[in-house]
Amino acid sequence: MSPLSILSKYYDTDSRLYTILLQHSQSVTHKAVEISLKHPELNADTEFIAEAAMLHDIGIFLTNAPQIECYGKHQYIEHGYLGADILRTEGLPRHALVCERHTGTGLSVEYIRENNLPLPLRDLRPVSIEEQIICYADKFFSKSKHNIELPLETVRESLRKYGESVLAKFDQWNNLF
Repeated sequence: MSPLSILSKYYDTDSRLYTILLQHSQSVTHKAVEISLKHPELNADTEFIAEAAMLHDIGIFLTNAPQIECYGKHQYIEHGYLGADILRTEGLPRHALVCERHTGTGLSVEYIRENNLPLPLRDLRPVSIEEQIICYADKFFSKSKHNIELPLETVRESLRKYGESVLAKFDQWNNLF
């Protein structure tokens, strides 16, 4: 399975959006694979991590985020489940779970309901170690900040605004990875 072949089915490979997505996905992939290799005791599937990290944001083109060249009709927060739908259509249900479970440190049904988010009412928190590694690695790279790896404290501060439980989950991963 070639992540680039799948991405090229949905993106114009000569577009600015594709460049933004590719740079971000490569940065997340590099960090996630590095974590997996650094921690063999986690028994993570490094090959799967490399594939899924490249595809985790495939749904962004369906959202309205002009600052990163996305001109779709959905809110940006929806890109995870939209990407998951695409990957399920592609016959990649395991990769799809990474898409829908990487927002923040994951979103519970309660959080979705309490915040009236336009998301399916299902648990969207990472479960497998591979999902957790990719979700963690993704927090260090912003598509609008030229994919420079953000310092740990910057990541922590950006997550703090979503509540102490979100920060606690990130800190748990930081200690593990």
